[in-house]
Amino acid sequence: MKTKIAQLRKEHKLSQEELALAVGVTRQTITSLEVGKYTASLLLAHKIAVFFHLTIEDIFLFDDEEQKG
Repeated sequence: MKTKIAQLRKEHKLSQEELALAVGVTRQTITSLEVGKYTASLLLAHKIAVFFHLTIEDIFLFDDEEQKG
């Protein structure tokens, strides 16, 4: 799944570690989300969205194939 996490993090001048601490995960989790190797749980997606004051859909980019499954 593609995300805008890296873009948002850079716009807010945050390190992966700072974002990880803010949402209660490890830096490695943020790295994995940014490169598409990990799909966030609904709870984590919500925490990230709240942190950036956006909706989940603004951050996580769903393609048609993912929505069918």
